[in-house]
Amino acid sequence: MNRRHFSTREEDSTLEARISSYELAFRMQSEAPDAVDLTKESAATKALYGIDEPMTDDFGRKCLLARRLVERGVRFVQLYQGTNLGDDWDDAHLDLLGSHNKMAKKSDQPIAGLLSDLESRGLLDSTLVVWSTEFGRTPLAEGKNGRDHHPYGFTMWMAGAGIAGGRVLGSTDEFGLRAVEQRKDVHDVHATLLRLLGMDHLKLTYRYQSRDMRLTDVHGENEFTSWLLNA
Repeated sequence: MNRRHFSTREEDSTLEARISSYELAFRMQSEAPDAVDLTKESAATKALYGIDEPMTDDFGRKCLLARRLVERGVRFVQLYQGTNLGDDWDDAHLDLLGSHNKMAKKSDQPIAGLLSDLESRGLLDSTLVVWSTEFGRTPLAEGKNGRDHHPYGFTMWMAGAGIAGGRVLGSTDEFGLRAVEQRKDVHDVHATLLRLLGMDHLKLTYRYQSRDMRLTDVHGENEFTSWLLNA
């Protein structure tokens, strides 16, 4: 009926966009229940992610759901570890050692399970996995046992998408205070991620107030894609 209606108004791009939006919504809603149904997974797969274990169940389910979405063609999946509700909050202001130990125990097995599962299913080479944060923590204690926000030197890792693993790019000073060798800022990371996804950050622009805007602004000239892909 939609197509028949559109055939009488083929010059109406707004109508065409609305029909496409409704069709996409229907496809998503009809496939979503199956995608999020983890009961269809084997006991071995659940154990790989740490599901049904008190420490790893929550994040394990998120990681397994991510794999199920990826194998169904979902292009971008974002996971959060830790919330601002209750015990799951990773608040290093008060107890860095206890907080980091707890969060590591909750996340190490699930994320390792996700990488292994993607690889065993032939999905890792076509999937870019990025583990990052918005900032690091100061190398010096503040208050009792806590650390404050610290944007001058922190770590992230990537896997899949043809990346040659097992290597480290850059380092901080002896105090862990600032990045000093092979420094890469967030714009460089964005440029690299876009390249790994098959896009040129210099061309990914949009016009706003008579200026060409892009994710990397006027930066991103130090992308490190070739280093990642060459062992």
